[in-house]
Amino acid sequence: MKVFRRKALVLCLGYVLLLLLTMLNLLDYKWHKGPQQCSEPSPARRTPYPQQLPYYTYQSRSDTRALYGPPVPLARKRQLVYIFTTWRSGSSFFGELFNQNPEVFFLYEPVWHVWQKLYPGDAVSLQGAARDMLSSLYRCDLSVFQLYSTAGVGKNLTTLGIFGAATNKVICSSPLCPAYRKEVVGMVDDKLCKKCPPQQLHLLQEECLKYHTLVIKGVRVFDIGVLAPLMQDPSLALKVIHLVRDPRAVASSRIKSRHGLIRESLQVVRSRDPRIHRMPFLDAGHKLNSKKEGGGGSDYHALGAMEVICGSMAKTLQTALRPPDWLKGNYMAVRYEDLVVDPIKTLRQVYGFVNLAVSPEMEKFALNMTSGPGYSSKPFVVSARNASQAVNAWRTALSFLQIKQVEEYCHQPMAILGYERVNGPEEVKDLSKTLLRKPRL
Repeated sequence: MKVFRRKALVLCLGYVLLLLLTMLNLLDYKWHKGPQQCSEPSPARRTPYPQQLPYYTYQSRSDTRALYGPPVPLARKRQLVYIFTTWRSGSSFFGELFNQNPEVFFLYEPVWHVWQKLYPGDAVSLQGAARDMLSSLYRCDLSVFQLYSTAGVGKNLTTLGIFGAATNKVICSSPLCPAYRKEVVGMVDDKLCKKCPPQQLHLLQEECLKYHTLVIKGVRVFDIGVLAPLMQDPSLALKVIHLVRDPRAVASSRIKSRHGLIRESLQVVRSRDPRIHRMPFLDAGHKLNSKKEGGGGSDYHALGAMEVICGSMAKTLQTALRPPDWLKGNYMAVRYEDLVVDPIKTLRQVYGFVNLAVSPEMEKFALNMTSGPGYSSKPFVVSARNASQAVNAWRTALSFLQIKQVEEYCHQPMAILGYERVNGPEEVKDLSKTLLRKPRL
C-alpha cells in the first residue's frame, strides 16, 4: 500500500511539473509575440531610386545614390534609339538628322573605342563588349568611355577624346563650348570644334541627362539579336532603325575608302567561319583603278568583308520578317536610296517612328543635304550631294566581275530589300533602268 501511495505521489508531482512547464512556455510565447516596448524600433526600409528618373535614366552604377535615396516621381519615358547599319551606308548623313535636332542627344560610333582598345579582336568576339558599352551609354553612364580609353594609364578622357567629338553638336555647343548653339540647325566646322575647351566627362553626362531622346549610331553591331537584351529591358525599351544600302554601293564606297577602313576590314574578315567552303574571287585582280589608286590587298579585304556583312544582314532581315515579341513595333528599316531621293518623306517617317516632331528647319536641312552639286570624293565627310549620283555611282565605279562577286555574297539581303541583280555589263551601264523595286519589309 505504501508503494502504491509513493508511485501516485510521484505521478502527481510529475503532472504538476509538466503543467508548470507548459504554462511557462505559453508565457514565453506571448512575450515574444506581443509588442516589446523596451526594444529599439526596427529601421525603416529604404526605398531605392526607380530605374526611370524624370526625363532621364537612373544614375550610373558607380553612384551609390542610385542604390539608396529618396523616391523620385516618374515622368514620361525616355526615347532611346540605335541606328543599326554598316560602314559606307550613308550613316554619317543619316546620323546628322538626329545630331542636328535640338531635342536629341546624339553619339557617333561610340563602339569605335571598344574596337580600338581590343584590337585585333575579330568582329564577332567584340559583340558582347559593344552591347555592354551601349547599355551603359543609354543610361547616360559615360564613365564607360574611360574603360576603353587609349589615352594611357592615369589620364582622364575628356569630351574632345570621344570619337566624333569634332562634329557633335552637344560637345561643340553651349554650355560645353561657346562655338555653337544646339537649337540652331546647321553643320558645324570640325576645325572650330577642335578648339573647344576639353571638358570632364561628368559635364557631358549631365547634359545627357537633360535630353528626352538619346540616339546612338553605330556600324559595329552585326546582328540585331545582340541588341535583344536592351530591347527587352523595360528600363530602356530601345528602338532600332536599320539603315540599309545597296551592297554594291557599299562595296564600291568601301574600296574607295579602303585605306581608312583597313583595320576594320581585317577585323571583319578575320571573323569568317573557316569551316565554310566559299567560292574564290571571281575577279582575280579584285582591283579598282589599281595603277592609279593602289588596289591590291586592301581591295581584297574591302570586298571580302562583304561576305560577313551581308551574312549578318541576311540574318537580321530574316528576324525582322518574322519578328519575335521584343522586336515588334521597335524596328524600322530605312533604305538609303529612299532617303536621298525623297528626304522629306523619309524624315517624317523616321521621326514619326521615334516620336519626334519635324520642324521646318530640319526639313530644309534634309533637302539641302540631298541637293548638292555633285557626289563627294572624300570619304567620311558629310556634305551636300546629288541624290541621283549618290544612288548610281557604283554602276560606273565597279567592274562587272566585282559586281557579280558582291551579288554572290549578298543575294539574300538584296532580294529582301528590293535590289535587283544585273544580267550583263550593258544593263549596269544603262542608268535609265532602275535596279530598285519594292522591298519585302
